[in-house]
Amino acid sequence: MRALVRTADTVWAVDLDEETVLGAADVELPGEPAPEVGLPRVLAAAASGSTVVAVLDRKPPLALSRDAGTTWSEAGRGLPPGRAIAIRDDDPDTMLYAARNRLYLSSDGRRFGHALAPELP
Repeated sequence: MRALVRTADTVWAVDLDEETVLGAADVELPGEPAPEVGLPRVLAAAASGSTVVAVLDRKPPLALSRDAGTTWSEAGRGLPPGRAIAIRDDDPDTMLYAARNRLYLSSDGRRFGHALAPELP
């Protein structure tokens, strides 16, 4: 599985299975509007179907909803402060969380087991 990750300088292609940075990607990522979540201190948010996740400026840094934002639960205990979140369109349990220069992958939509090996510039 591959992801395109935007940093302050460029867009990087990352192989999430091999946990390697493939290099700079010569693409322009569209500016997707974040879903409105109605929570305080939101830094970023993403949605896929009825799954919505928000990066918050607090600990733990994630709020997760499985019912399109009607109810919320905390997620991401132990994660550092975040900058962005992405949800795989065809599998809302697969999420990629971006901290300052590290990526964290969840395959169950709740636990982000470890930081992926590559450190982004």
